[in-house]
Amino acid sequence: MTQAELKGALEAIIYAADEPATLDQLSGATGADKDQVRAALDEMIAACAADERGVELRRVARGYKFSTKPQHHEVVRTFIKNLRPPVRLSMPALETLAVIAYKQPITLPEMQEIRGVNCSGVIQTLLDKRLVTTAGRKPVMGRPILYRTTKDFLVRFGLNDVDELPSLKEFEQLAREALGPEAGLELGPETEGEAVQGAGQEAVAEAPEEKDGVGDGSVPVEAAPDGARAEEEMAVAAEDFAVEETAPAEREAREEKAGAEGSGSE
Repeated sequence: MTQAELKGALEAIIYAADEPATLDQLSGATGADKDQVRAALDEMIAACAADERGVELRRVARGYKFSTKPQHHEVVRTFIKNLRPPVRLSMPALETLAVIAYKQPITLPEMQEIRGVNCSGVIQTLLDKRLVTTAGRKPVMGRPILYRTTKDFLVRFGLNDVDELPSLKEFEQLAREALGPEAGLELGPETEGEAVQGAGQEAVAEAPEEKDGVGDGSVPVEAAPDGARAEEEMAVAAEDFAVEETAPAEREAREEKAGAEGSGSE
């Protein structure tokens, strides 16, 4: 098989594959050794990089996959948005997915400690959408289940592996590009800081199936009072309680004193 024939065969395989095709799979299918396949793939990547090409060959999830170029994203999204329902994530689901992606493998109690709310409903949503999966159990008391991101997560966000995760600041922009603005990620006209502060409660109200801390008594970390204010409120409450407890005793003492003075005057 000539180099040109090899590149044609690789292009056909990668185009037909549902999942990113790995180097081992491509080598086995074509009968060429890995060095030959790698060299042919490098040439294909360079050829697709030309400005006039609408697709590019990328390494995704430790394999190779064709994808549209970023500059054509809006045109392609406009075309396909009515062909299939988009993956929709509320803000609580996105926040939980980010925690899992950056802290994996991680248990549910650890997620709830970081986010400050109950994440059970959100975890089920992410499992249903195949963005996260279980990864065994942590060897501690109770043996809680560990969670990690899936291959679908890498494909959806265009990553080769989790080492390519962006900074936390860039995560939201990447999510917008991968999932679209209709995925519950719009911040609206308010400032970003105000939106982040109230995003959890608003997103939960819009997605009732994700019972993310609603009605379970949990409180977001931001909503808890600081230590000084808490101590002050406790002191005032204790003082009020003491006044309520001592008032009846003081009233009885005054009545006894007044009765004694009245009998003496008689």
